[in-house]
Amino acid sequence: MVSIKDVARHAGVAISTVSKVLNSYPNVSDETRGRVNKAVEELNFLPNSVAAALSSKQAGRVALLVNLNSKTQAIDEISLQYIQGAINKAMELNLDVITLFFSMFQDKTPEQMIRYLKSQSISGIIIYGVSKEDKMLQELVAGSEFKSVVVGAPLASKNTSSVWIDHAKAQYDVAKRTIVDNNCSRVLYISGKKDGYAAEEQLKGMEKLVGEMNLEMLTRCGDFSELQARNITMEYGESFDAVVCASDLMAIGAMKALTEMDIFRPVCGFDGIILMGYVGKQMNTVRQNFAGISATAMEELQRLMSGKEGEDIRTPYSLVRMKYTDIIC
Repeated sequence: MVSIKDVARHAGVAISTVSKVLNSYPNVSDETRGRVNKAVEELNFLPNSVAAALSSKQAGRVALLVNLNSKTQAIDEISLQYIQGAINKAMELNLDVITLFFSMFQDKTPEQMIRYLKSQSISGIIIYGVSKEDKMLQELVAGSEFKSVVVGAPLASKNTSSVWIDHAKAQYDVAKRTIVDNNCSRVLYISGKKDGYAAEEQLKGMEKLVGEMNLEMLTRCGDFSELQARNITMEYGESFDAVVCASDLMAIGAMKALTEMDIFRPVCGFDGIILMGYVGKQMNTVRQNFAGISATAMEELQRLMSGKEGEDIRTPYSLVRMKYTDIIC
């Protein structure tokens, strides 16, 4: 069996240096880190549970894989709520948690990612925001190396559970309320990511509504960007009598564009983030309890790690019109 001493010898470094690299310590040069990682890969070294030393009392160690929203300069409120909900529930369940980000693995192969997670003694993973183009993460979920829970995507299997809301119905509900209340017939729909599972479901909800109410709809992809939604609304907003957005950030961008154009159009969003209360204009939105969703995902992961099979779980949502007095403490 390959030992950490073998890796150190192969890389030409001290054993303590190998340990620092495996545990992602700072103050290790890129050149040294590269030599150690290459030695680990060439020798197919797998630490004998580096994290067993972290806490022998822990029932398991969980990795949160988070996809931060890079389309806004605002704080990624949704990701912070996810992390908070997961950590609070993990403490109740006596599970150790580390938080990782998609960007940390964008240049890694699936094998390298698996090796890294195993070096951290990970028993299960919760993935937030995976899309159809995230092939490495999908391969990770499809494999049998880890029990996993995917938040926001329909990837349930024997070893994996999905936790999300019914995006098609939620989008249908909030758009219908906005359109009926304002007697609209021509709708500008600003969708999310083209390769997103939730965005695909939301579009299905809009298409169902358009068919039932005989609406005219123009769909443009806003990619969850406030700026992109603003630009789309500046170009098309005047020609439609309602703007339906697949996220609150895009709804904020659309509303700001309409204000600059000095025209009124009802706008609705999706998510229920706190920023909606500071816009100055009340808009219908779908409120998701992100911390609660994440807590449910952590409970589900513990169930999977105890030997149960995966399930597709839908959590509740509500329709709200957020205002400033709703969010201040």
